[in-house]
Amino acid sequence: MAIQYGINTFTFVSPFTTRDLVLCDKVKAMGFDVIEIPVEGTTDIDYAAAAQAIKRAGLAVTTCCAMGPDRDPTHEDPAIQQGGIDYLKHMVDATGACTHLWVDGQKPQGAGHLSDYALVSLALAEAYQYSQDSKYLEAMLSVLGYCEKNLRAGGEPAHRGLSRRQRGGAGFPTWLKWDIARKVPGDIKYMVCNADEGDPGAYMDRSTIEGDPHSIIEAMVIAGKVIGAHQGYVYIRAEYPLAIDRLRIAIEQAKEYGLLGKNILGSGFDFDIEIRLGAGAFVCGEETALIQSLEGKRGMPVPKPPFPAQSGLWGKPTVINNVETLANIPVILTKGGAWLAKIGTEKSKGTKVFALTGKVNNSGLVEVPMGTTLREIIFDIGGGIKNGKKFKGVQTGGPSGGILTEKDLDTPIDYESLTALGSMMGSGGMIVMDEDDCVVDVSRFYMEFCVDESCGKCSPCRIGTTQILNILEKIARGNGEMSDLDKLEDIGKAMTKASLCMLGGSAANPTLSTIRNFRDEYIEHIVDKKCRAGKCKHLVRFEIDPNKCIGCGLCARRCPVSCISGEKRQPHVIDASKCIKCGECYNVCKFGAVMKK
Repeated sequence: MAIQYGINTFTFVSPFTTRDLVLCDKVKAMGFDVIEIPVEGTTDIDYAAAAQAIKRAGLAVTTCCAMGPDRDPTHEDPAIQQGGIDYLKHMVDATGACTHLWVDGQKPQGAGHLSDYALVSLALAEAYQYSQDSKYLEAMLSVLGYCEKNLRAGGEPAHRGLSRRQRGGAGFPTWLKWDIARKVPGDIKYMVCNADEGDPGAYMDRSTIEGDPHSIIEAMVIAGKVIGAHQGYVYIRAEYPLAIDRLRIAIEQAKEYGLLGKNILGSGFDFDIEIRLGAGAFVCGEETALIQSLEGKRGMPVPKPPFPAQSGLWGKPTVINNVETLANIPVILTKGGAWLAKIGTEKSKGTKVFALTGKVNNSGLVEVPMGTTLREIIFDIGGGIKNGKKFKGVQTGGPSGGILTEKDLDTPIDYESLTALGSMMGSGGMIVMDEDDCVVDVSRFYMEFCVDESCGKCSPCRIGTTQILNILEKIARGNGEMSDLDKLEDIGKAMTKASLCMLGGSAANPTLSTIRNFRDEYIEHIVDKKCRAGKCKHLVRFEIDPNKCIGCGLCARRCPVSCISGEKRQPHVIDASKCIKCGECYNVCKFGAVMKK
């Protein structure tokens, strides 16, 4: 006997990574890939036990998804009803993806269908994944992946559908990297997952590993079969304890069910995975520096060629893919290249996950098809700028990306378009700025990060980042000269051409893009000694409006250097020669009498 399990994907929300389960003994719903799992005895599903697993995980489960309680095989089971549907209902409300769910037996507005049967949401998937109930764990592992046809495909044909560009900063085609390693002769090869997510504000990889680590394991097994590797490593930053813990659990589960180790699925193929912790060095996101760290050396890039796919870890062919790339592979192989080709642009297929942060109303992870515009992400999905402020710019690609302006909002997002604008895709960080942000201060922040994270091996990066930071700090203090702008551009261009790796090669992007797009603000700092956003404290002065000051003395009492004086109930004044520009008087004044100029 066998129970049939269906897999559905919320295509509207996340065509690749959002998977939902349908459990029924007669799954024939449109759009579902049916997998049969042999079981002994009855084909009935123990929904009560499933509900208990969900409750143990502190999660919730929905009942019916389309036809209502009268058609739902679980609606009379009190254990399921007690599980509640708050989690899925919240997900639906938040995304607007599926507004046709039955809630507490009431038919909502809207129409549509996903299944005639019980749909168990991502919450149930996670409950299964980490449940101690082996019966349901087996179902979970079988449904969420490790598709036997993917593994058995192996060899040459399996990677041909992976025309998708990898989701690292360079966007190098995944299939080509695999093909290079596959063709290199040798019995020892390695497969590495790069989970060293070091960009400020980026947490896409962490969320994927915490939510679905089995997708990474499955992809690494498939990649190992294709290129002929029998050992894999997940290089993950030690600052992600929950992701590491869940990944360890998933690896043990996969081994227990014969999905890792010797003779996987009876195919005669052996593959194992080990976790290696990184110390948090940003440069170790670069693949050759990552390899050095894996070998127990200091994480520093080495010249290429040879490329890691030719000679990498311990001199052996090594494929390195990041988390987002690997998480997409099982679904692409299952649905095929033609399905992938329908999503995205001509040269950049599929979707991209962004960490939308900064001065935007709705921050969080956003997965959109390639070709979606910045305006759609920031204003439609992100809900616009906080507090009704004016949009100033958006920084894409982390510390290696450029800052784009309002004129770029209708640019479709793909690798080519962002590069043409002087920015880059990077890992997917997207930081929104409003009128209160200073581009000189933002550039200085990112350059300070690059100075701290530079390994120091090559002179263009080691010296160039320090020189640019010194000039930016000089401008922010009000000591800048017009010739400094030419120096910044010259040094930045030299770094781009001569640096050993992309940390140095792209470190100047924020500075170069802001000089190009916000040159007037740099000139204000240099000529007028003014910071319009009030972020560069050496260019800010505080004054008290005598018409608004009531002489309460609060500002004087809070001033750390006692530079504010005045009689009680009389307008006070600030001694500019003593003021350290801490802004405490501005923050505490309840009458708007303290002005920042």
